[in-house]
Amino acid sequence: MAENSYSAFIPEIWSAKLNTMLEKDCVMLQCVNRNYEGEIKNQGDKVKIITPAAVTIETLADSSITYDELTPTSLDLLIDQKKFFAFKINDVAQVQSNADIMEAHLTNAKNAIEEVQDAYLLSMHANVDSNNIVGSDSAPVELNKTTIYEQFVNLAMKLKDSNAVKAGKRPWVVINPLVESYLLQSTEFIGANKVADETLREGAIGRIAGMDVLVSTNLTAVSSKYYILAGTNDAITFASQLAKIESLRDKDSFSDLVRGLYLYGAKTVQPKALAKMVVKEPTAAASTGSGS
Repeated sequence: MAENSYSAFIPEIWSAKLNTMLEKDCVMLQCVNRNYEGEIKNQGDKVKIITPAAVTIETLADSSITYDELTPTSLDLLIDQKKFFAFKINDVAQVQSNADIMEAHLTNAKNAIEEVQDAYLLSMHANVDSNNIVGSDSAPVELNKTTIYEQFVNLAMKLKDSNAVKAGKRPWVVINPLVESYLLQSTEFIGANKVADETLREGAIGRIAGMDVLVSTNLTAVSSKYYILAGTNDAITFASQLAKIESLRDKDSFSDLVRGLYLYGAKTVQPKALAKMVVKEPTAAASTGSGS
């Protein structure tokens, strides 16, 4: 039998490569913690999350000390997201470099996975503590280049007031390209090339009101408004696993079949470490105007 165009495909090698690729570029993976990854093999698996109990400080009055019994909180992170990709390669589609074309296909698979994963993690805005919201669904904030800094200060203050921002807990904020265009016109925005005190998160475009700024096209408008999400990495725990990637011969055609299974799930473990801004979708005229 003639060698087909993907005969050099070795699932174990490409599985490791795709896993590495998935670690790099997804916007929201910069904004979550993965402390409880565990061993994920099947949809419906659970990852156990243990949250330590609060410790009470009391005044020592008469040398007598009482001991509080601490009971940590246990939460289950359910791996309930099951995604797959599957494509067919016809033998006629011969290529000069099997490795190059396979990597190109896996890059496209990675990009597709990141799109749905990013949107899933951004939907965690529904879990934000009710005290950490700027604007509301009934009265969304109107952003433009002259008001944006004040509103982002308000957003950052929500995190500070809830004690989410402490030493070593640098906050982040995820915006869409339209808000990015406003930020770039704001004199208070600190571009990535001007941030010198500490390293920005990978992919961050700069900093505003003390928050690392990341951009995602998955913050789209729903019912004439959209949500800007901010927080620290303590807020959301995420776990994922590329459970399987394999190739097989199509019995009905002269083709190779390649498919992969990706499992993941997330849990908002600290709602007060998240904040959001409810933003009114601008009209075409407002989004192209001066904003003043």
